Amino acid sequence: MNAGKVYLKMPTAHEANRDMVFMVLPLLVMACYLYGARPAVLCAAAVVTATVCDYLVAWLRGFQRDQTENSSVPAALVMTLLLPATIPYYVVVTATAVLVLVGKAAFGGWGNYPFHLSALGYCTAAVSWPEHIFQYPVPYTDIGVFSTENATMADSAFHSLSVGGMPNVRMTNLLLGNYAGPMGTTAILVIIACAMYFWMRREIDLAIPAGFLLACFLVALVFPRIGNVWEATSLYEQFYLRYQSVKYELLTGAMLYASVFLINDPSTRPRNRRAYFAYGAVLGLTTMAFRYFGSYDIGVCFAILLVNALSGCLDRLFAPKAHKKEALPGE
Repeated sequence: MNAGKVYLKMPTAHEANRDMVFMVLPLLVMACYLYGARPAVLCAAAVVTATVCDYLVAWLRGFQRDQTENSSVPAALVMTLLLPATIPYYVVVTATAVLVLVGKAAFGGWGNYPFHLSALGYCTAAVSWPEHIFQYPVPYTDIGVFSTENATMADSAFHSLSVGGMPNVRMTNLLLGNYAGPMGTTAILVIIACAMYFWMRREIDLAIPAGFLLACFLVALVFPRIGNVWEATSLYEQFYLRYQSVKYELLTGAMLYASVFLINDPSTRPRNRRAYFAYGAVLGLTTMAFRYFGSYDIGVCFAILLVNALSGCLDRLFAPKAHKKEALPGE
């Protein structure tokens, strides 16, 4: 017995999924504050669709649904909050059905799927309905539960960065989420609080987001998309442009949201803890490649699907080498 030592118990899969839903709620409250009741109804539609799909899969397989296996609900919620508040309901329903039926059930259920469910659902919606994905309502605009015709729409910060411009968003608004973007990913302070909760619950490993954010930081710092830093006439101007590049690259485009709610999924990350930092770094470099050369706002979701396929390779690459002594002849 070691007196004075406290050993934290690792949460079960059911507890981890429950905590994920619990942490999504503050972001949903912020979304409802900015856009009205529509985000809550969209999330309710996603939850209902995910539950119905789970029951459908159980019925088709001739089994009774496991009431303790609730991974579809948090995956649907995390995916829905990546979308604009004006997204049509049929897009949410279709994307949720794809992530449950194709992403999860087709590979044998929870823990067996090779690709992140929420990222798969978002990519399905982005590729199929880009006209609804990349325009975002201005906060406090008039968005009805069933009609979005009167909503004032705006381009995302990604659009300004992609043309070499500088988004005009104050730091306070970036931290509080008071700018046009995906309805659940803009409140940076709330996301940081969620990350602290997950870390205290031992549900995320800091090595993965550290590698991810460090890689994104270095790319944004060395190769800024804001202005032409190489023609800057003073050291202060160069520093300012690089600082603005890092700020907007990391605080927009669901980057911090993904580092907390997406990239730490135990089913898709490497099994070997030695590979965690490298996995995050590769994911960060791939994400920045999608942001710099791609045409999709939330490029991190596409990067996640691509790098998920490399998890097994990273496990083998960082596996400890067995040190076996060869027996000598006659021994």
